Amino acid sequence: MISRRRFLGASAALFHDPLRGAGRLHLGIGAYSYHSLSLDAMIVQLKRLEIREIEMSRGEFMLFSKPKPERFAAARAKFDAAGVRCVSYYTATIHDDAELETAIQGAKLLGAGNITGDATGAILRRIDERCKREGLTFGIHNHFFPGKKFPYESPDDVLSALKGRSRTMGATLDTGQFASCGYDTVAAVRKLAPHLKMVHLKDIEAAGAEVNVLLGRGIAKIPEVIAELIRVGYTGLVAIEYEKEGPVEEDLRMEVEYARSLI
Repeated sequence: MISRRRFLGASAALFHDPLRGAGRLHLGIGAYSYHSLSLDAMIVQLKRLEIREIEMSRGEFMLFSKPKPERFAAARAKFDAAGVRCVSYYTATIHDDAELETAIQGAKLLGAGNITGDATGAILRRIDERCKREGLTFGIHNHFFPGKKFPYESPDDVLSALKGRSRTMGATLDTGQFASCGYDTVAAVRKLAPHLKMVHLKDIEAAGAEVNVLLGRGIAKIPEVIAELIRVGYTGLVAIEYEKEGPVEEDLRMEVEYARSLI
């Protein structure tokens, strides 16, 4: 029979675990944040920050790089050895069935349960069908491109694409990209809450551009977004994304520290 003292000690350890925060949201990192580092060097940083869950979003794994199965398998072996779990695989745009097959196989080799990306037209139905068959989910990713109209800039754009789809398909909500497009990030969480598969936590200096700043220092309303995610009962991964060239290790340390203070 466990003593009261041991019970209280175990409870205190649980609630002070930096990986759990308040135990309400799962915090991870989008691997693109470390795109200037090798995979091995990235893993060193993840272990330093005690990050155990990631979304694989490095360019060499995206579909336009035509990654082979061996690349996914080698990455999985390194993650397993380091105690890091790949929760989601970011593909970028899926254009055809061949790319869809690569996305499915890549996610399975990585051990990911979700695919993040985008697509338009008839391929959306096939993504829905294939992911459902394979036991995967798919999150449509909103994005901002300067001087170019993207199919998924607003929450309503995403919702429109989800009409008639199964629960397999949903949204990967990127706070920074919605802010860049001029949309209120808290309202976006509220509107997409029933469909959320993943969240990319990113802050932006100003609308109409995509200059990343440290979390809490831009216009993306990061504290309010976190509070809203907790309020709506979101239980998936919140992956910090920081898109900046050059050394980012210290910036990401501060981002993780800040995010943990909110969750």
